[in-house]
Amino acid sequence: MEIEQLHYFKIVATMQHMTRAAEVLSISQPALSKSISNIEHVLGVPLFDREGRSIYLNRFGQLFLQSVNIILDEYERIKEEFEDIIKPGSGEVSFGFIHTLGMEMVPELIATTSKIFPNMQFSLTQATSLNLLKRLEEGAIDLCLSQKIESKVIEIVTEELFVEELFVIVPNTHPLAKRKTIRLEEIKSEPFIAIKKGNSLRQLVDEFFLNEGIELNTTFAAEEMHTVAGFVSAGMGVSLIPNIKGLDDYKVKRLKVDPPCYRSVGVSWAKNRYLPPAAMEFKQYLVDYFQNRKNQTNES
Repeated sequence: MEIEQLHYFKIVATMQHMTRAAEVLSISQPALSKSISNIEHVLGVPLFDREGRSIYLNRFGQLFLQSVNIILDEYERIKEEFEDIIKPGSGEVSFGFIHTLGMEMVPELIATTSKIFPNMQFSLTQATSLNLLKRLEEGAIDLCLSQKIESKVIEIVTEELFVEELFVIVPNTHPLAKRKTIRLEEIKSEPFIAIKKGNSLRQLVDEFFLNEGIELNTTFAAEEMHTVAGFVSAGMGVSLIPNIKGLDDYKVKRLKVDPPCYRSVGVSWAKNRYLPPAAMEFKQYLVDYFQNRKNQTNES
Protein backbone atom coordinates (compact mmCIF):
# COMPACT_ATOMS: atom_id res chain seq x y z
CA MET A 1 0.00 0.00 0.00
CA GLU A 2 1.54 3.28 -1.14
CA ILE A 3 1.08 6.91 -0.09
CA GLU A 4 -0.45 7.66 -3.49
CA GLN A 5 -3.13 5.00 -2.94
CA LEU A 6 -3.97 6.49 0.46
CA HIS A 7 -4.30 9.90 -1.13
CA TYR A 8 -6.63 8.46 -3.78
CA PHE A 9 -8.75 6.86 -1.07
CA LYS A 10 -9.02 10.13 0.87
CA ILE A 11 -10.26 12.02 -2.21
CA VAL A 12 -12.84 9.33 -3.02
CA ALA A 13 -13.93 9.17 0.62
CA THR A 14 -14.33 12.95 0.70
CA MET A 15 -16.22 13.25 -2.59
CA GLN A 16 -17.99 9.87 -2.40
CA HIS A 17 -18.14 9.89 -6.19
CA MET A 18 -15.68 7.84 -8.25
CA THR A 19 -16.04 9.76 -11.53
CA ARG A 20 -15.59 13.21 -10.01
CA ALA A 21 -12.70 11.96 -7.85
CA ALA A 22 -10.97 10.56 -10.94
CA GLU A 23 -11.32 13.95 -12.67
CA VAL A 24 -9.83 15.76 -9.67
CA LEU A 25 -6.93 13.31 -9.52
CA SER A 26 -6.43 13.43 -13.31
CA ILE A 27 -6.51 9.64 -13.69
CA SER A 28 -8.96 7.30 -15.38
CA GLN A 29 -11.94 5.99 -13.44
CA PRO A 30 -10.95 2.32 -14.01
CA ALA A 31 -7.45 3.02 -12.62
CA LEU A 32 -8.96 4.73 -9.57
CA SER A 33 -11.47 1.91 -9.02
CA LYS A 34 -8.65 -0.63 -9.22
CA SER A 35 -6.60 1.30 -6.67
CA ILE A 36 -9.51 1.35 -4.19
CA SER A 37 -10.16 -2.36 -4.81
CA ASN A 38 -6.51 -3.15 -4.10
CA ILE A 39 -6.73 -1.37 -0.73
CA GLU A 40 -9.90 -3.29 0.15
CA HIS A 41 -8.20 -6.53 -0.86
CA VAL A 42 -5.22 -5.83 1.40
CA LEU A 43 -7.46 -4.90 4.35
CA GLY A 44 -9.88 -7.76 3.72
CA VAL A 45 -13.00 -5.60 4.08
CA PRO A 46 -15.04 -3.29 1.80
CA LEU A 47 -14.57 0.40 2.55
CA PHE A 48 -17.57 1.68 0.57
CA ASP A 49 -21.18 0.58 0.15
CA ARG A 50 -22.11 0.75 -3.49
CA GLU A 51 -25.64 1.49 -4.70
CA GLY A 52 -25.75 1.80 -8.47
CA ARG A 53 -23.39 4.61 -9.44
CA SER A 54 -23.34 6.01 -5.94
CA ILE A 55 -20.80 5.02 -3.27
CA TYR A 56 -20.95 5.68 0.45
CA LEU A 57 -18.20 5.36 3.04
CA ASN A 58 -19.15 2.51 5.40
CA ARG A 59 -18.06 2.07 9.01
CA PHE A 60 -14.85 0.28 7.94
CA GLY A 61 -14.12 3.11 5.54
CA GLN A 62 -14.74 5.73 8.23
CA LEU A 63 -12.35 3.95 10.59
CA PHE A 64 -9.75 3.62 7.86
CA LEU A 65 -10.14 7.29 6.89
CA GLN A 66 -9.19 8.35 10.43
CA SER A 67 -5.92 6.40 10.14
CA VAL A 68 -5.27 7.64 6.60
CA ASN A 69 -5.62 11.28 7.73
CA ILE A 70 -3.03 10.67 10.46
CA ILE A 71 -0.64 8.92 8.05
CA LEU A 72 -0.93 11.61 5.36
CA ASP A 73 -0.53 14.43 7.90
CA GLU A 74 2.60 12.76 9.29
CA TYR A 75 3.91 12.18 5.77
CA GLU A 76 3.53 15.88 4.95
CA ARG A 77 5.24 16.82 8.21
CA ILE A 78 8.19 14.56 7.41
CA LYS A 79 8.43 16.01 3.90
CA GLU A 80 8.52 19.54 5.28
CA GLU A 81 11.12 18.53 7.86
CA PHE A 82 13.41 17.05 5.24
CA GLU A 83 12.89 19.99 2.93
CA ASP A 84 14.22 22.17 5.76
CA ILE A 85 17.16 19.81 6.26
CA ILE A 86 18.24 19.91 2.62
CA LYS A 87 17.51 23.59 2.12
CA PRO A 88 20.77 25.49 1.41
CA GLY A 89 22.20 26.98 4.60
CA SER A 90 19.91 24.88 6.81
CA GLY A 91 19.98 21.54 8.57
CA GLU A 92 22.15 20.01 11.29
CA VAL A 93 25.85 19.22 11.06
CA SER A 94 27.37 16.72 13.48
CA PHE A 95 30.93 17.97 13.85
CA GLY A 96 33.81 16.66 15.94
CA PHE A 97 37.15 18.27 16.77
CA ILE A 98 40.28 17.56 18.80
CA HIS A 99 40.80 19.19 22.20
CA THR A 100 43.52 21.67 21.21
CA LEU A 101 41.26 23.26 18.59
CA GLY A 102 38.49 23.85 21.13
CA MET A 103 40.38 26.55 23.02
CA GLU A 104 40.09 29.24 20.37
CA MET A 105 39.84 28.07 16.77
CA VAL A 106 36.57 26.11 16.77
CA PRO A 107 34.61 28.64 18.91
CA GLU A 108 35.64 31.42 16.51
CA LEU A 109 34.82 29.23 13.52
CA ILE A 110 31.34 28.33 14.77
CA ALA A 111 30.61 31.95 15.71
CA THR A 112 31.56 33.08 12.20
CA THR A 113 29.59 30.25 10.57
CA SER A 114 26.47 31.12 12.56
CA LYS A 115 26.50 34.61 11.10
CA ILE A 116 26.74 33.32 7.53
CA PHE A 117 24.40 30.33 7.99
CA PRO A 118 21.98 31.40 10.76
CA ASN A 119 19.67 28.43 10.07
CA MET A 120 22.43 25.83 10.31
CA GLN A 121 22.51 23.84 13.57
CA PHE A 122 25.56 22.09 15.04
CA SER A 123 25.95 19.01 17.19
CA LEU A 124 29.51 19.35 18.51
CA THR A 125 31.81 16.66 19.88
CA GLN A 126 35.21 17.41 21.44
CA ALA A 127 37.37 14.30 21.83
CA THR A 128 40.72 12.69 21.14
CA SER A 129 41.45 11.75 17.55
CA LEU A 130 40.96 8.07 18.46
CA ASN A 131 37.46 8.70 19.80
CA LEU A 132 36.63 10.92 16.84
CA LEU A 133 37.68 8.07 14.55
CA LYS A 134 35.32 5.69 16.35
CA ARG A 135 32.43 8.14 16.07
CA LEU A 136 33.16 8.67 12.38
CA GLU A 137 33.19 4.90 11.83
CA GLU A 138 29.87 4.56 13.67
CA GLY A 139 28.29 7.37 11.65
CA ALA A 140 27.72 9.43 14.81
CA ILE A 141 29.43 12.48 13.29
CA ASP A 142 29.52 13.82 9.72
CA LEU A 143 32.86 15.59 9.83
CA CYS A 144 35.83 15.91 12.14
CA LEU A 145 38.63 18.43 12.45
CA SER A 146 41.87 16.74 13.46
CA GLN A 147 45.17 15.41 12.28
CA LYS A 148 44.80 12.84 9.53
CA ILE A 149 43.07 9.72 10.83
CA GLU A 150 43.00 6.28 9.26
CA SER A 151 40.50 3.48 9.73
CA LYS A 152 40.60 -0.28 9.23
CA VAL A 153 36.80 -0.31 9.03
CA ILE A 154 35.86 2.41 6.51
CA GLU A 155 37.60 4.55 3.92
CA ILE A 156 38.19 8.06 5.23
CA VAL A 157 38.94 11.14 3.16
CA THR A 158 40.93 13.99 4.69
CA GLU A 159 41.41 17.42 3.13
CA GLU A 160 44.22 19.43 4.67
CA LEU A 161 43.15 22.82 6.04
CA PHE A 162 46.26 24.18 7.71
CA VAL A 163 49.67 23.30 9.08
CA GLU A 164 50.90 24.39 12.51
CA GLU A 165 54.38 24.35 13.96
CA LEU A 166 55.36 22.42 17.08
CA PHE A 167 57.73 23.92 19.65
CA VAL A 168 59.87 22.52 22.41
CA ILE A 169 58.81 24.08 25.71
CA VAL A 170 61.11 24.19 28.74
CA PRO A 171 60.78 25.82 32.18
CA ASN A 172 61.89 29.46 32.31
CA THR A 173 64.60 28.43 34.78
CA HIS A 174 66.01 25.71 32.52
CA PRO A 175 69.49 26.34 31.02
CA LEU A 176 67.99 25.78 27.55
CA ALA A 177 65.57 28.68 28.11
CA LYS A 178 68.28 31.06 26.95
CA ARG A 179 68.17 29.51 23.50
CA LYS A 180 65.92 30.45 20.56
CA THR A 181 66.26 27.20 18.63
CA ILE A 182 66.97 23.62 19.59
CA ARG A 183 67.49 20.20 18.04
CA LEU A 184 65.44 17.29 19.30
CA GLU A 185 68.53 15.31 20.22
CA GLU A 186 69.42 18.01 22.78
CA ILE A 187 66.47 17.01 24.98
CA LYS A 188 66.83 13.22 24.66
CA SER A 189 67.96 12.85 28.27
CA GLU A 190 65.40 15.31 29.69
CA PRO A 191 62.26 14.13 31.55
CA PHE A 192 59.51 14.36 28.93
CA ILE A 193 55.91 15.39 29.57
CA ALA A 194 53.76 13.74 26.89
CA ILE A 195 50.14 13.59 25.80
CA LYS A 196 48.39 10.30 26.57
CA LYS A 197 48.40 7.56 23.95
CA GLY A 198 45.33 7.51 21.71
CA ASN A 199 45.91 11.13 20.80
CA SER A 200 47.12 11.73 17.24
CA LEU A 201 49.56 14.38 18.49
CA ARG A 202 51.17 11.79 20.79
CA GLN A 203 51.65 9.48 17.81
CA LEU A 204 53.14 12.30 15.72
CA VAL A 205 55.54 13.42 18.46
CA ASP A 206 56.67 9.83 19.03
CA GLU A 207 57.38 9.55 15.28
CA PHE A 208 59.48 12.75 15.29
CA PHE A 209 61.74 11.38 18.02
CA LEU A 210 61.78 7.87 16.58
CA ASN A 211 62.99 9.25 13.25
CA GLU A 212 65.87 10.89 15.13
CA GLY A 213 66.68 7.59 16.85
CA ILE A 214 65.70 9.02 20.23
CA GLU A 215 63.96 7.01 22.96
CA LEU A 216 61.94 9.42 25.07
CA ASN A 217 62.22 9.49 28.84
CA THR A 218 58.48 10.00 29.39
CA THR A 219 57.75 10.69 33.05
CA PHE A 220 54.10 11.74 32.75
CA ALA A 221 51.35 11.54 30.11
CA ALA A 222 48.67 14.22 30.38
CA GLU A 223 45.12 14.33 29.04
CA GLU A 224 45.47 17.74 27.39
CA MET A 225 47.94 20.50 26.48
CA HIS A 226 47.43 22.84 29.40
CA THR A 227 48.28 20.06 31.84
CA VAL A 228 51.47 19.45 29.85
CA ALA A 229 52.31 23.17 30.04
CA GLY A 230 51.56 23.19 33.76
CA PHE A 231 53.94 20.31 34.49
CA VAL A 232 56.69 21.89 32.37
CA SER A 233 56.10 25.23 34.11
CA ALA A 234 56.59 23.49 37.45
CA GLY A 235 59.97 22.20 36.34
CA MET A 236 58.89 18.60 35.92
CA GLY A 237 60.25 18.18 32.39
CA VAL A 238 60.10 19.43 28.80
CA SER A 239 57.69 18.78 25.94
CA LEU A 240 56.90 19.27 22.25
CA ILE A 241 53.52 20.89 21.55
CA PRO A 242 51.80 23.48 19.29
CA ASN A 243 51.63 27.12 20.32
CA ILE A 244 48.34 26.75 22.19
CA LYS A 245 46.21 29.65 23.42
CA GLY A 246 47.33 30.74 26.90
CA LEU A 247 50.79 29.17 26.67
CA ASP A 248 52.40 32.53 27.49
CA ASP A 249 50.60 32.49 30.85
CA TYR A 250 52.86 29.63 31.99
CA LYS A 251 56.44 29.94 33.17
CA VAL A 252 57.82 28.28 30.08
CA LYS A 253 60.06 29.24 27.16
CA ARG A 254 59.01 28.28 23.64
CA LEU A 255 61.90 27.14 21.40
CA LYS A 256 61.81 26.63 17.64
CA VAL A 257 62.95 23.18 16.54
CA ASP A 258 65.72 22.78 13.97
CA PRO A 259 64.67 21.33 11.58
CA PRO A 260 61.08 22.50 12.19
CA CYS A 261 58.34 20.07 13.27
CA TYR A 262 54.85 20.53 11.87
CA ARG A 263 51.49 18.87 12.15
CA SER A 264 48.82 18.93 9.47
CA VAL A 265 45.18 19.47 10.47
CA GLY A 266 42.34 18.72 8.12
CA VAL A 267 38.65 17.92 7.81
CA SER A 268 37.81 14.21 7.52
CA TRP A 269 34.69 12.31 6.48
CA ALA A 270 33.63 8.79 5.49
CA LYS A 271 34.10 8.44 1.73
CA ASN A 272 31.22 6.12 0.85
CA ARG A 273 28.65 7.40 3.34
CA TYR A 274 25.86 9.88 2.62
CA LEU A 275 26.85 13.38 3.69
CA PRO A 276 23.84 15.67 4.34
CA PRO A 277 23.72 18.86 2.25
CA ALA A 278 24.36 21.00 5.34
CA ALA A 279 27.51 18.99 6.10
CA MET A 280 28.66 19.32 2.48
CA GLU A 281 28.09 23.07 2.64
CA PHE A 282 29.92 23.39 5.96
CA LYS A 283 32.83 21.29 4.67
CA GLN A 284 33.31 23.64 1.73
CA TYR A 285 33.02 26.61 4.09
CA LEU A 286 35.84 25.11 6.22
CA VAL A 287 38.09 24.84 3.19
CA ASP A 288 37.36 28.44 2.14
CA TYR A 289 37.66 29.75 5.73
CA PHE A 290 41.15 28.37 6.29
CA GLN A 291 42.30 29.28 2.79
CA ASN A 292 41.30 32.88 3.50
CA ARG A 293 43.19 32.78 6.82
CA LYS A 294 46.25 31.48 5.01
CA ASN A 295 46.00 34.21 2.37
CA GLN A 296 45.67 36.92 5.03
CA THR A 297 48.71 35.55 6.87
CA ASN A 298 50.78 35.51 3.68
CA GLU A 299 49.77 39.09 2.86
CA SER A 300 50.77 40.32 6.30
